[in-house]
Amino acid sequence: MQVLFVCLGNICRSPTAEGVFRQYLADSPLAHQVRVDSAGTADWHTGKAPDPRTCSAALKRGYDLSKLQARQVTEEDFHRFDLILAMDNSNLADLQAMRPANSHAEVDLLLQRYQLARNEVPDPYYGGEQGFEEVLDLLEGASKGLLAELQARA
Repeated sequence: MQVLFVCLGNICRSPTAEGVFRQYLADSPLAHQVRVDSAGTADWHTGKAPDPRTCSAALKRGYDLSKLQARQVTEEDFHRFDLILAMDNSNLADLQAMRPANSHAEVDLLLQRYQLARNEVPDPYYGGEQGFEEVLDLLEGASKGLLAELQARA
């Protein structure tokens, strides 16, 4: 199973989702059966590390994002990944628009899929520290749901 998390620039939400889920996965029996990555629908930050505020907030909770680099979603991703999870409706619409007709990937909205209190992971980029904490809270909840789904599929 291969899972791709997607936001706009791949420097805040989706790398956080990748880092959080990697940690949940590492502590599960599926650790060597699931591949995880993240990407952005835009190419503004390609090759750059996650936002320093994202890294700082994540590290406080034990998630190390220091080795991640932003990249843009490619057509190949729709063939390589089984599950592509968008952080918000705008990115979901972008993914659906760029999705090739012969793609087998499931494309969905992360929080909605796991029926959390919100449908979208808010973009913390222009806000304060609390926004990054809220993103972590939401992604930890979603990671539990995703892990349960993958364990049920295995």
